[in-house]
Amino acid sequence: MSNASPAAERRYPTVDYDAHARTCAPDAFWAQVKRTVHGKAVPEEQIELIVNEIKRQLSLTHDDVVLDLACGNGALSHRLADACAGLLGVDISAYLIEVANRYFAVPERVAFVADGAAEYLRAEPAPERFTKVLCYGSFAYFSGEDARATFALLNERFINVQSVFIGNLPDRDRAAAFYAPREPMPGELDDPCAQIGIWRTREAFVAMAAQAGWEATFSTMPGGFFSVHYRYDVLLRRRGAVSVEASR
Repeated sequence: MSNASPAAERRYPTVDYDAHARTCAPDAFWAQVKRTVHGKAVPEEQIELIVNEIKRQLSLTHDDVVLDLACGNGALSHRLADACAGLLGVDISAYLIEVANRYFAVPERVAFVADGAAEYLRAEPAPERFTKVLCYGSFAYFSGEDARATFALLNERFINVQSVFIGNLPDRDRAAAFYAPREPMPGELDDPCAQIGIWRTREAFVAMAAQAGWEATFSTMPGGFFSVHYRYDVLLRRRGAVSVEASR
């Protein structure tokens, strides 16, 4: 559960991705998941940067089976299908999963299910089938409790997963670069329902991951990336595993 104030007390923008997605055209895939700048879908070259970075960070091979947590409508997930043996996307929004299954599912290779991340991780009957895990642009909307549970369950149950890539995290040390000229409202940076979700420092992220047995390596996207001025990425590896430096 979140420690955020009740909705009626919030004086800052909040987001409900399921409700928002239902206001968009059925094929407005980037608008549905708010991968936009000033309301316009990010350009194709920006999407390609994301896809290439995911493949690079996870070192995807055609033997890998990928779990994409909080996958949204699958528009990003399906672009990884050519680089792996299979992919399962999970998202709490039933509507976004309907879109994903309508447009992006591939029989016996790419599938999508509606569930919360922690709930799915607890219930997956064959966790050993997965080798890589992704969560791009969505982890900030996990409550602290769900974030900790996600890390712990991946470590304990998904024994063949050696690396987890979590992308596009809002950097608390650079929040001013996003919110200027206004100041964040009380509680806004710690609210998973806020416009950008929870802002965490790298130090806080390291500590949270370490509690569940993961080591973190941080990186940032190239200078031309649309949100590079206030976000970072992180690659998690099991503590003690051989690490490849991914930082730029």
